[in-house]
Amino acid sequence: MIGGQPIFILKEGTKRETGKDAMQNNIEAAKAIATSVRSTLGPRGMDKMLVDSLGDIVITNDGVTILKEMDVEHPAAKMLVEVSKTQDSFVGDGTTTAVIIAGGLLAEAEGLIKQNVHPTVISEGFRMASAHAKKVLHDMAKPVKIENKELLIKMAETSLSSKSASGSKKKLSDISYEAIKSVAEKVNGKFNVDFDNLQIVKKKGGDIEDTELIYGIIVDKEKVHPGMTDFVKDAKVALLNAALEIKKPEFDTNIRIDDPSMIQKFLSQEEEILRDMVKKVKKTGANVLITQKGIDDLAQHYLAKEGIYAVRRVKKSDVEKLAKATGAAIVSSIDELTNDDLGFAALVEQKKIDDDFLTFVTGCKNPKALSVLVRGGTEHIVDEIERSITDSVHVVAAAVEDGKYTTGGGSTAIEIATKLKEYAAKVGGRQQLAIERFANAMEEIPRALAENAGLDPIDVLIKIRKKHADGDKYAGINLFTGEVEDMGKAGVLEPIRVGEQAIESATEAAVMILRIDDVIATKASKTPSPPGGGGMPGGEGGED
Repeated sequence: MIGGQPIFILKEGTKRETGKDAMQNNIEAAKAIATSVRSTLGPRGMDKMLVDSLGDIVITNDGVTILKEMDVEHPAAKMLVEVSKTQDSFVGDGTTTAVIIAGGLLAEAEGLIKQNVHPTVISEGFRMASAHAKKVLHDMAKPVKIENKELLIKMAETSLSSKSASGSKKKLSDISYEAIKSVAEKVNGKFNVDFDNLQIVKKKGGDIEDTELIYGIIVDKEKVHPGMTDFVKDAKVALLNAALEIKKPEFDTNIRIDDPSMIQKFLSQEEEILRDMVKKVKKTGANVLITQKGIDDLAQHYLAKEGIYAVRRVKKSDVEKLAKATGAAIVSSIDELTNDDLGFAALVEQKKIDDDFLTFVTGCKNPKALSVLVRGGTEHIVDEIERSITDSVHVVAAAVEDGKYTTGGGSTAIEIATKLKEYAAKVGGRQQLAIERFANAMEEIPRALAENAGLDPIDVLIKIRKKHADGDKYAGINLFTGEVEDMGKAGVLEPIRVGEQAIESATEAAVMILRIDDVIATKASKTPSPPGGGGMPGGEGGED
């Protein structure tokens, strides 16, 4: 106000919140997101049913899937959704853990802000605590190699324990280990896993136990001609990025035929060109042809006569996987195709699964690309099994790449909390308060695990704290018996990357939200109704 007159700097209708009100609003929104996924944590966690505006249903307890499907509006809440997405893309598991830690940090910070501790001081303390927490994590970590099958399978089983697929975790964890062992490549002494080399194909029907690892690739296409055989043993596979068709001119052309006999000659010439193409393929010794482009009807007929199994219009990504699996080279011209370009597969077979015909290229020698065929009773079950397997293969891959693992069951979180409280006493100053609060936030993990298992969280925390105080740093909660025991011996294991990334992402998100003291939200302009009415009543579109 200047001289009693209001001065509008921002657009009319703009909403603005400042100071503690803005912080409080942001913290509450972020806490609400953490609360929404809290009940899904651990092997006794519950599932969520998410129904979108079209009525499509997703049933899952996968943190990142829940948050993606929730269609979050609040800007601070969206930051916690980003935390789960980062955790998912970098680690593949621990998305719920990361969000719960972030929510816990903000809840603890709220208490300090009410005591007039400045957000910058809290942020500084949280960063110090995060760095020390990661150090504790590395001190706890144990080494693991790709040859340690038993350890890696236990990590996959730990990941699968909290999923709908937990009843078949032995089968699925074995598949996860074998898949990663095959596609992992050693570069400069370290293993690297490219998930583009692992294909997951889901088909409803059958049982979860029918899920299998295919040492080859599944192509979501059928043979091009009914006259072709349904299976080819000892297949020599040719991969083409070229069409078996007569190339059409790039611009409009006319052909003048004065003599009726020329028509037959013209058609015969087309036939001859297509026959020559098929002969060139046959001459290389190939008995399976897979191409990204089309195959002319007449060429299909000649291929069937020559006993060549052919598939057309295959996705580029699938052709690249086939090249890695079979050892074939992708050729861009039929004229350049030679015997040396062919790959090998023990069997190429067309199978009908559900209502679809698929081509299975299996029995490849030392394949560097694999497929997992996921089966389940319904579409929703198959989708959830796919999410479960995706998590478990990422867990095995993270352990193989980093070569370190820690224990689960809340043991790591409590050990970090214990060490942070010792560290806080040495730091002094107001940052000490923030570090102590960070330790409290870490205890939200065992607290949530206990709550979801129907146990008393206070009793559980007291028991675990005592064990850790006595030097048993791997002590955690067995959620099926309610007893506190060594998680290493119980086989509840996880890659170090899960905890490390969860702490890092949660800290960064909490610090970013705490440093916001002003929220300026511009209002969307009203859409004018079309002339003559017909617009929505009220002038503004409703929200979904």
